[in-house]
Amino acid sequence: MKHLLLLVLLGVLGAFGAAAAQSSGGRESLERFFDEVERYTAQFNQVVVDETGETIQESSGRLWIERPDKFRWNYETPYKQQIVSDGARLWVYDEDLRQVTVRPLKEGLLETPAALLAGRGRLAQRFDIRDAGAADGLAWVELTPKKKDAGFERVRLGFEQGRLRKFELQDALGQTTRYALRAGVENQPIAPSHFTFTPPPGVDVVGTP
Repeated sequence: MKHLLLLVLLGVLGAFGAAAAQSSGGRESLERFFDEVERYTAQFNQVVVDETGETIQESSGRLWIERPDKFRWNYETPYKQQIVSDGARLWVYDEDLRQVTVRPLKEGLLETPAALLAGRGRLAQRFDIRDAGAADGLAWVELTPKKKDAGFERVRLGFEQGRLRKFELQDALGQTTRYALRAGVENQPIAPSHFTFTPPPGVDVVGTP
């Protein structure tokens, strides 16, 4: 479940530079993502809550994104895990289990926000988009997939002066995953090594590299 939620959310990460900082609308900030952000890195905190609002999981780490389709998501606490896309393949390395899974990036991801927002595409073709008002000092926008089998109900993004600060995903089971970003940096060079992965010696590899 954690892997699915991550893949759904990866593409919506970003901040939008000085020009975007002048915008106060959530939808406007979302649209600027496609025009202005090519690379992004930040630290994150993740909280998963159930349908009653009770916290069932907390974690933190760091992420890197380079469009189109490259990303690295490193969980640091309470366990270590790496999720890496080189643009063609998706690698998931569970350090405690000493196991790596690998599969084609596009396999099963064509209708998710990860594939859409981390790459190129038109939001309105896949989602119903609406401004969701202001709350907690942020301007919110909501994306609802037009296809019923997307694997999630909706994604909400919260912007502060054009910069993405929070996002939330609600799945079909009523669980909500909430992310808070900090120390975000946009459009700065990222070493190519962040988007490559070589299985460590001695680990089990599931799938074909």
